[in-house]
Amino acid sequence: MTLSLFAALALTAAPTASQPYTAQDQVMMRRIQDPSVSPDGKRIAFVLRTTDLEANRGRTDLWLVNTDGTSPRQLTFTPESEGQPTWSPDGQSLYFLSSRGGSSQVFLMPLDGGESRAVTKLPLDVSAFRLSRDGRMLAVALEVYPDCPTLECTPQRQKEQAQKKNTGRVYEQLFVRHWDTWADGRRSHLFVLPVDGSAAPRDVMAGMDADGPSKPFGGPEEFTFTPDGKGLVFTARDVGRTEAWSTDLDLFLASVERPGKPRKLTEKNRATDTQPVFSPDGKTLAYLAMSRPGFEADRQRVVLRTWPDGPERVLAESWDRSVGALTWSADGKSLLATAADTGQQPVFSLDVASGQVRTLMGQGNCSDPRALPDGRVVFLRDDLKSPADLYVMRADGSEPRQLTRVNADALARIRFGDFEQFSFPGWNGEKVHAFVVKPVDFDPKKKYPVAFLIHGGPQGSFGNHFHYRWNPQAYAGRGYVAVMVDFHGSTGYGQAFTDSISGDWGGKPLEDLRKGLEAALARYSFMDAGRVCALGASYGGFMINWLASQEPERFRCLVNHDGNLDEKMAYFNTEELWFPEWEHGGTPWEKPEGFTKNNPVDHVAKWKTPMLVIHGGQDFRVVDTQGLSTFTVLQRRGIPSKLLYFPDENHWVVKPANSLQWHEEVLGWLDQWTKNPAPKAKAAK
Repeated sequence: MTLSLFAALALTAAPTASQPYTAQDQVMMRRIQDPSVSPDGKRIAFVLRTTDLEANRGRTDLWLVNTDGTSPRQLTFTPESEGQPTWSPDGQSLYFLSSRGGSSQVFLMPLDGGESRAVTKLPLDVSAFRLSRDGRMLAVALEVYPDCPTLECTPQRQKEQAQKKNTGRVYEQLFVRHWDTWADGRRSHLFVLPVDGSAAPRDVMAGMDADGPSKPFGGPEEFTFTPDGKGLVFTARDVGRTEAWSTDLDLFLASVERPGKPRKLTEKNRATDTQPVFSPDGKTLAYLAMSRPGFEADRQRVVLRTWPDGPERVLAESWDRSVGALTWSADGKSLLATAADTGQQPVFSLDVASGQVRTLMGQGNCSDPRALPDGRVVFLRDDLKSPADLYVMRADGSEPRQLTRVNADALARIRFGDFEQFSFPGWNGEKVHAFVVKPVDFDPKKKYPVAFLIHGGPQGSFGNHFHYRWNPQAYAGRGYVAVMVDFHGSTGYGQAFTDSISGDWGGKPLEDLRKGLEAALARYSFMDAGRVCALGASYGGFMINWLASQEPERFRCLVNHDGNLDEKMAYFNTEELWFPEWEHGGTPWEKPEGFTKNNPVDHVAKWKTPMLVIHGGQDFRVVDTQGLSTFTVLQRRGIPSKLLYFPDENHWVVKPANSLQWHEEVLGWLDQWTKNPAPKAKAAK
């Protein structure tokens, strides 16, 4: 395996491709992530995920490559997971997380030879960490009971709970459960400790009934040491009983040296503040901020704060894009950012003095930009035909060059479908964009069935991105044309376009989808208008249920993954209440019309189209009863239908074997209804 992987990373010529892309290829693709540049800018450490089908999970290892693309080498070889590579200030060693030994701890690896050693040996797993600039202090995230006076108290209490014969839990406030986990009283808190172990870890969030980093997706990007190493700036939602309906994440400053209550830095803003990053000279704190409380898809602006208590200003206020990732250039004169933009996710440069925005790398899906000392920029890039690899470019975006080819051996034997982007007049005649991916081995003289993919969010976008769950190439490899419309509500087209879906889930987006499909059929003569199936997940699953009544004669078949049937009941079942409250204008008792305006459950009498329903048992965002209810309707009405239920998956399907089964069932369902000339069964009354 090591030799094969080394060859994959080397810049070698690839042999001729031999087979269409399949779900098996998708599951087995190596995934590169979390690049970390050495202090001298000569090397890049990164994480490479490979799939172990026998163990039914991904494995992550650390790798190293020079910034000219030479000398790639694997650094870790254990069967446990390794991640979050972080350079020591002298560039001679790497700190990283590892689960070797049965617990996730911080390790240190000398790069000039020698064995890795554990830096932390804590009684709890470390989920994320940060190193101070001087390399003397660590900040670690640990799951603890907030009232526990010692670290040992938490595992001891867990042991005592497990030994009890009664299993009931008492809750006095939400969240009761979140994403895929039931609340058990523990919180993720940040602790600081010396790297040399000369003092015990100290909880800088002591007494806070909040998580740092935030759950379920927060990581090390949400906390950082101050430049002098004497403080820790972190993100948390400390709002008491309103947590389940508040998006008020704030930045806090905690002292590393002295116990005490953390100071809230963003008191004035009741919306989200997150991702603090200090300038190289330590004089400016940059972070991302929304302005509308309760709206999770508001525009994320870049805010600059003269450190520590100087004035703040929004950088590039007129730039109508929402920033996702943020870091400083090496000279501190600009910020590097990524943001969705018209179906792409470029790397941008934001000039600190003027606020001028320049696109450095415009095509594809770019992520994790990192500045090199000489001004160049390292970043990850993928697109609809290429999984992610490391790239480097000059500070002005010129001379981009690929540094790694982690899937060279796989890509050498795979054929992909070509893709292109097009636009059409959507709702109210406004321009809407879409992508089409042609079948592998495309023949313009043939007619092909269509897989009409509908993204979730709803404030999201499939875009020019190599997705590891909803990848249109899986359909192109099976002989389908994949069509993806970025309907009103999608991200990357300005905040007003994103806002337009709120309160109108079944209106503007439905019109865009209708017009987008017809525009594609008119534009591409190789698409068979009589053999179209629609597929969607999350909001896309809701839209499948809505299309079933609004377009009962249009589609040969439908696929609904984790989609709501009843928006009103979904409010009472979900966890993050701020989302339905914003999208539907309030609570069901305050604004019942917002939940009934476009509610699929009220229109099931119109359903006729065969539907495959898929749901995860650990999905606490769109609970499994929504999928079971959808299947009940279909079965009771005599509509051809099938239910695929994963008791061990959440809102996503992530286990390799389950992903393979998912694709087998979905593609089989499409084949059944688009390649079999038999007419659809008539629904029972």
